[in-house]
Amino acid sequence: MPATLKPVRYGHTEGHTDVCFDDSGSCIVTCGSDGDVRIWEDLDDDDPKSINVGEKAYSCALKNGKLVTAVSNNTVQVHTFPEGAPDGILTRFTTNANHVIFNGDGTKIAAGSSDFLVKIVDVVDCSQQKTFRGHDAPVLSLSFDPKDIFLASASCDGSVRVWHISNQTCAISWPLLQKCNDVVNAKSICRLAWQPQSGKLLAIPVEKSVKLYRRETWSNQFDLSDSFISQTLNIVTWSPCGQYLAAGSINGLIIVWNVETKVCMERVKHEKGYAICGLAWHPTCGQISYTDAEGNLGLLENVCDSSGKTSGSKVSSRVEKDYNDLFDGDDTSNPGDFLHDSAVEVPSSSKGVLDDDDDDLTLASSRSRHRGHILEDDENSVDVTMLKNELLKEEEDDDQAGSSHNLPLVTSQRPFYDGPMPTPRQKPFQSGSTPLHLTHRFMVWNSIGIIRCYNDEQDNAIDVEFHDTSIHHATHLSNTLNYTVADLSHEAILLASESTDELASKLHCLHFSSWDSSKEWMVDMPQHEDIEAICLGQGWAAAATSALLLRLFSIGGVQKEIFSLPGPVVSMAGHGEQLLIVFHRGTGFDGDQCLGVQLLELGKMKKQILLGNPLPLTRKSYLAWVGFSAEGTPCYVDSEGCVRMLNRGLGNTWTPICNTREHCKGKSDHYWVVGIHEHPQQLRCIPCKGSRFPPTLPRPAVAILSFRLPYCQIATEKGQMEEQFWRSIIFHNHLDYLAKNGYEYEESIKNQAIKEQQELLMKMLALSCKLEREFRCVELAELMTQHAVNLAVKYASRSRKLILAQKLSELAVEKAAELAATQAEEEEEEEDFRKKLSAGYSNTATEWDQPRLRNRTEDTDSRGQADDTEKPPELPEHGQNSKSADTFDVPAIKSGSVTSSNQGRINPFKVSASSKEPAMSVTSTRSTNILDTMNKSSKKSTAFNRAANNEKSPVIKPLIPKPKSKQASAASFFQKKPCQVDKTEEVKEETPKNAPSEAPVLCPQNVENQRPKTGFQMWLEENRSNILSENPDFSEEADIIKEGMIRFRVLSAEERKAWTNKAKGETAIDEAEAKKRKHIPDESRETENQKEAAKENQSVPKKQKLLALSANQKLSAFAFKQE
Repeated sequence: MPATLKPVRYGHTEGHTDVCFDDSGSCIVTCGSDGDVRIWEDLDDDDPKSINVGEKAYSCALKNGKLVTAVSNNTVQVHTFPEGAPDGILTRFTTNANHVIFNGDGTKIAAGSSDFLVKIVDVVDCSQQKTFRGHDAPVLSLSFDPKDIFLASASCDGSVRVWHISNQTCAISWPLLQKCNDVVNAKSICRLAWQPQSGKLLAIPVEKSVKLYRRETWSNQFDLSDSFISQTLNIVTWSPCGQYLAAGSINGLIIVWNVETKVCMERVKHEKGYAICGLAWHPTCGQISYTDAEGNLGLLENVCDSSGKTSGSKVSSRVEKDYNDLFDGDDTSNPGDFLHDSAVEVPSSSKGVLDDDDDDLTLASSRSRHRGHILEDDENSVDVTMLKNELLKEEEDDDQAGSSHNLPLVTSQRPFYDGPMPTPRQKPFQSGSTPLHLTHRFMVWNSIGIIRCYNDEQDNAIDVEFHDTSIHHATHLSNTLNYTVADLSHEAILLASESTDELASKLHCLHFSSWDSSKEWMVDMPQHEDIEAICLGQGWAAAATSALLLRLFSIGGVQKEIFSLPGPVVSMAGHGEQLLIVFHRGTGFDGDQCLGVQLLELGKMKKQILLGNPLPLTRKSYLAWVGFSAEGTPCYVDSEGCVRMLNRGLGNTWTPICNTREHCKGKSDHYWVVGIHEHPQQLRCIPCKGSRFPPTLPRPAVAILSFRLPYCQIATEKGQMEEQFWRSIIFHNHLDYLAKNGYEYEESIKNQAIKEQQELLMKMLALSCKLEREFRCVELAELMTQHAVNLAVKYASRSRKLILAQKLSELAVEKAAELAATQAEEEEEEEDFRKKLSAGYSNTATEWDQPRLRNRTEDTDSRGQADDTEKPPELPEHGQNSKSADTFDVPAIKSGSVTSSNQGRINPFKVSASSKEPAMSVTSTRSTNILDTMNKSSKKSTAFNRAANNEKSPVIKPLIPKPKSKQASAASFFQKKPCQVDKTEEVKEETPKNAPSEAPVLCPQNVENQRPKTGFQMWLEENRSNILSENPDFSEEADIIKEGMIRFRVLSAEERKAWTNKAKGETAIDEAEAKKRKHIPDESRETENQKEAAKENQSVPKKQKLLALSANQKLSAFAFKQE
């Protein structure tokens, strides 16, 4: 009976498609470029079960209830069949695998990849891997010898090779195919196949014929061809009996030969002529399933079946399946028989787990894993495994293997304990390393360099590469002692090996920075003591061992302190004098690890910072990376991608600073962290598509992620500013740590950070003020520096929030008092220090006076505390100009800090001219003017300011003119608060009387005389009557000013300039009158010679007399005039 060709149907999206049958032939399984695996009961199945395995699936294989797929994320995955539950990852490649197959008994799989490698992996314990190297181009296809002695492979390099599986050597190689550079460019995918059962012949599709080679002699026995073949053959497959061979071509032709007679039995043409890329013969009958390169699925029935027997119908296959299920212990082929599968495979896998000593970190699930070292897992497979093990025990007791009736009995005999289950402990690992079972792996990748390990049949070596070749050149080391752990610093390379039956565990250090000729040393550990974790610091090395000991060594090899660890070590890290140890504090439950952390400082004053505190981890996660930032702050990353940093400013707590999962596109994607920088804020990591770690080749590219603290409502402006402020605080805590421990750092970094923080606080205050949240404004002001509070007072007053202004003024006085007390203490300490030094040394007055004067006048103390926003660069003799207190330039003027320390605070409401500020537009909003000034922090010298004063005369910003009616009302408001007067006077009395001299402050009645008029003010005086006549309903001064601003803005530029020049002319007259009254000349209206003369005329007794002015008088010296 000739073969019957059924119409093809849609299976997957356009692209390469693969097909296979299950063990009983009851299902057809296909995979395609849409990343789905579909299970068809027959060709007419309109609702096939679909399992998504990735973005693309290149090949699939099915055996013993295990569905293995080669996926586009460079992995070979396992799923349970027919449930489709993920069951882990068997192996990985650096590029995608092109073909995957099972051996005869389903215990091993072979996979060929585009990175030229072929791997054989044990399905039960994937750490049992063999790698075959020799192809010079991507691998196209593979075929297992039925006797598991040989493996055949075809490659884009044009060769077909046969490998000895036992010793991983190439038995024979034939140059049969056309060479190409990639699978997509290959003329044929050359799906070769061994003859079933005997393995006597190997069939290879070559051009328009099939070549058959004899086993062991490797001679070409004969070729199978046909005149109807017009295009290259793509794939071959044998019938289960080994008598027939089917082949598919790239133009859709399917041909079947009788191998013994070499006669063509069937010729069938694809209805659309698409290339045949998948071909599978039914395991029990004459039925061939095929797929084409367009994603279609087809079926060929009654192939070489003279009797007409077929099982192609849905009914017959189901009847056969049901019939087999009647025999509980006799069915050896039904993959749906869950119990039989466990009876066969669980004993070996269970034993492998119990005897497992591999150090690879494979803890990806929350419960015990009995499949060996599968790299990834999920909860579905764990439950099945637990059931299998319990079933195995029951089967051993009852001597009944594979009985489906045992299932309810076993489940009923489970232990009654239903509480939390203990979590297996995480194994020790080295941060920046990839799993130990890989033949090519990273031993460490850190901020210094990379150490790679190559361990295969051809080479067993270690390569060391430095990011900065000026530290040391790249190094190649032999790995005869099988080093498994490594660390790298700017001083040395540290290696460690496990003990064997003959050799002890060794610690090997290559001290390349040594100045002598002996640059290596090695230490043997005591018997039965293995090194589990190592790290390097500045001048020291540390090794944690299985005996719960931590051994310290000098970088030159001197043994130093030894101490016991509280628990088994998990990982260690070193930086400078700091040593961070993570260990098991106890047993975790329900998937959680129970880890502790120790932080020690190994400098001259050795001390323990963290005393075995619990290490916070995300639920059901484990530790993935631990280390220090480039600035020396401890950090770690868990398996859920949460990055945490030690917050030294909050009692050494751990703060989450980033979640790498937020940056991942797919669920199976991860970021592999290699370093953290605080300045600039960078998380350096390697993106891993579909895996947790990167391959060694090609060299991975490092990506940079930004940090973000998990604050609430991060999408709002308030939430964003809060997150930015506290992130800035956390990421600059290291500056205080460096200063405390005597390290050098750039003062400009700290100044810039303080400036950014104060800007954020001012913006948040302005936002809260706009939202009428005045209490919140005071809370924000408590976080500000004294000068920022002064600016906040001004902003509140200009926003007409007088109660808020008063509260902020009280806060400013308190901060000024605290600052004064702090400075007084520092001066006393410095005085004591100078006295001690002067007892043994003779110093001139010049040597001591200058720093004394500087410390009295600077706002920022000598230890770099964050009390102000700028580092004052001005010389002390020019510090008298304290009246320019309008912008953030105040901290840069040293007399500003002098005033704060002696009077309690400077005048926060004073509006004076400053050459540092350009004239503002009349239409500028109050909030904009206030906040814009924060960006004008001055680091210019006083001499530079003088030059600026000579070049440009000041113009007062016409934001809020000060008419007498408004001044009187404001003054009366302050006079109604006697408690404020008492409080400020108390603060005044408590301030030290022997503090440095300060700039004299004008009396309130003379403030107006010292404030120059602007062109707008003069114009308003002349045009006030016109405005009132046109707008008789204006009763408040603010309405008149607003209307005046609008009219003044309409004037031409020449007219406004004329009024400005007119105001300058009157200013000169005012200055002359001010000098006659012997008041301080305004720095913005004097020439340099006039300023120097004015300073000489000011006497010290007069300054001291002005110290007695009350704080209330200074506050009232704002634009209000007391009455």
